[in-house]
Amino acid sequence: MKLQRLLLLCITLAGLTCWLATVSYVLFSSHVRAEEDAQKLAVSLGKQLEGQLLLKKAGIGGINDFPDFEWWKQTGLRPDVCVAYTARDGGRSRRLCTGGWPYGDEWPLGFERLYRAVFQAGHSVRREVAIDGRVYGELTVTAGAGLELTQAWREMRSLMLLSGVTLSVVCLLVYWSISRALRPVKTIVFCLQTMEAGDLNLRVPDFELVEWRLIGSAINRFALSQQQLLAERQSLVLRLIALQEEERRYLARELHDEFGQCLAAVNAVASSIRFGAVERCPELAAEAEQISQITQRMLQTVRGLLGRLRPAEFDELGLASSLKGLIAAWNARGSRTRHRLTIVGDSGCLSESKAEALFRIAQECLTNIAKHAAASEVELCLTITESAVELDIRDNGIAGKLPFANAGGIGLLGMRERVSALRGRLDLRIGQPRGLIVNVVLPRIESTGACL
Repeated sequence: MKLQRLLLLCITLAGLTCWLATVSYVLFSSHVRAEEDAQKLAVSLGKQLEGQLLLKKAGIGGINDFPDFEWWKQTGLRPDVCVAYTARDGGRSRRLCTGGWPYGDEWPLGFERLYRAVFQAGHSVRREVAIDGRVYGELTVTAGAGLELTQAWREMRSLMLLSGVTLSVVCLLVYWSISRALRPVKTIVFCLQTMEAGDLNLRVPDFELVEWRLIGSAINRFALSQQQLLAERQSLVLRLIALQEEERRYLARELHDEFGQCLAAVNAVASSIRFGAVERCPELAAEAEQISQITQRMLQTVRGLLGRLRPAEFDELGLASSLKGLIAAWNARGSRTRHRLTIVGDSGCLSESKAEALFRIAQECLTNIAKHAAASEVELCLTITESAVELDIRDNGIAGKLPFANAGGIGLLGMRERVSALRGRLDLRIGQPRGLIVNVVLPRIESTGACL
């Protein structure tokens, strides 16, 4: 849930809780006030009746005038009230009820049911009418529920209107304030996503709020440290790769110049021995022939190692010729897998490090395909543009999912390290319907004016 919605929900729940508490207090106060009004009315009428008794006892007024509610009707008449006087000694009793609440039922039926379930609307108050310790009768004042319900509903309705407006205004102000305060979140998330994608040059701007400014500063420091670590790591990887290529170049040169020359000399000597032994010592001819055959196999092995370590055409003719030779060598092995190569653009514009990385990745991928894919078709496409170089290798092998996409194998790890050191991107995905696609994209290539 979003923070804005969560805070608004909390504020709304708190507001409703306060509103319920306030409504309960208002309804209770209204009920207590109705009881007090009935009690006051009973006291007032009781005093009036006691005054009438005193006048009657003093001989003022007729006997039929007691109890007389006319004065009350003229001075303090309230609607929906019943007043009853019951004499103790068989005297005159009287009952008077005013009209109901003149404005009709203004409250909803549900409110009335709830109010009657909680409070006792329409209660009665009793008071004895006595003079000098003698009780002449009992006065009963019964207040109708109409007036009490109307007053309670009006107060509750006013409170609901005021609370609704207040809560709405508060929610709008809180929502606006939170939206304004959380505005930097989108910027921070965008910066983090950009940094996650590999662009560590982006920095979080300064914000007005101190808390966001502190978070942005921490992210910027972290990005700077990661950028420094990545630069050091990439520099180290490039140096290691350069040393590795130098060692391969040295081994290839030594194999070609020393070991290859020695094997060629041994082969020549064996051939000379074989031709001389045919006339002078025929029994040595067969052994000389075996030596020659063994030497030929060793020479073929050395040539294969030389091609694996450092193709002869790589330093002389460049990446394109090396890839063509690599594809031709794989097709010449007599397997059922057919390899195709497509080159778009001038590979001569590539730096030596990028050319070596692309060639080694192609070597590793073709070797893995031969070992694991059981593919019949392999397509290698190299595209060089002014902004990037892309190598796409795909096969129609048996791969159906990518449990090894983040595996730590030496071959895949080596490819990732090479691509990462050159600030590139390596993606693995499954083709349709099956097969593996290896996609390598290296950033803008170093180029000369002729390449542009």
